[in-house]
Amino acid sequence: MTGMKLMRLVTTILSVTAGAALAFGTGTTVVTATEPCDDFGECKALIEINATDGDIGFHFLIDGDDLNSARIDDPTGAKVFEDQAKGRLRDQKLTETSAESAEPLCWPDPDADPDEEIVTLEEFLERWVAGTYVFSGMGDNGAKAVGATELTHEIPAAPSNVGFSGGLITWAAGDDLGRCASNADLDDLVAAGVLPIHPEKVDVAAWEVVLEPEVADGDPTGNLVFSIRVPGDIPTRAVTVPAEHLAALPDDTPVKVEIGAIGADDNATFTEVGGFCVNEVEGCE
Repeated sequence: MTGMKLMRLVTTILSVTAGAALAFGTGTTVVTATEPCDDFGECKALIEINATDGDIGFHFLIDGDDLNSARIDDPTGAKVFEDQAKGRLRDQKLTETSAESAEPLCWPDPDADPDEEIVTLEEFLERWVAGTYVFSGMGDNGAKAVGATELTHEIPAAPSNVGFSGGLITWAAGDDLGRCASNADLDDLVAAGVLPIHPEKVDVAAWEVVLEPEVADGDPTGNLVFSIRVPGDIPTRAVTVPAEHLAALPDDTPVKVEIGAIGADDNATFTEVGGFCVNEVEGCE
C-alpha cells in the first residue's frame, strides 16, 4: 500500500485550481495530529485503506519529550505497542514515534501468494475496536506521560473517476471502499452494526493528491513526488500540477495518481490510478 510510507518528498511549490485554499501535506504516509494529547504534544490512531490494491492498515503517532519508552493500550486495556530506547538512543531520548501495521489484503486476490493472510474489513474492525487508545511514556526518574485519542470506524469512501491530463488531476467522490467492500457489502455492515455509518456519508475533511513517478527502485526520479492536501469542500475537485514540477521530470516518465479521502478523524481511503505518461516523446513503457 502506498498510502502510508512514513515520509514523502515534496519537491516543488504547490498550486491548486482557482478557488481552492492551500493545505500542505507530506503525503499519504504521514500520520498527523493537530491538537495536544494531554501530556503529549500529539497522539493519533487511524485506519487507512488502499481501495485499489485492496489492503488495510492501522497507523499511529505519538510525540512527547525525552522519553525512554512508549506504549499504547487499546480500549480493552490490552497493550498493542511498546517501544523502548536502549544504549545511546536512551541517552539521546525518544520524541516522535510513528508506525504502521502490516497491511494485509482485505480480499482474495487471485494473483496473491496462496499463503498470504486475508483480513476482511469486518475482521479488521473487530481487531481494531473503536474507542479510546491510551498512549503512555516513561522518562528519567520515573517521569510518566499519559494521553489518549479516539479511534473511530467512520471511514470515508474511496475517491472515484481519477484522471490526469494536461497537468490537471481530477477526481470525484465515491460510494464504496473498492476491493475492501462494495456498496452492497457496506449496506450489510451498517445494518449489522459493524460500521456506524456508510462511508458515502462520512464527511471528507481533506483530499490528498499525489503524483508519483512509477520507476525502478533506486531511480532518483522516484523522489520527484508532487503532494498536496486541499480542503474537502473545494468547489471543483481538481488540482493543477505546477509546470515547473512536470518540467523537472525526464521525458517519457510513467506516473501514477493517488487520491486520498481524509476524514475529520484522519481515517483515510486511497484510490490509485497508473498508466499516465509525462513529457511524452517516444511513449512510456
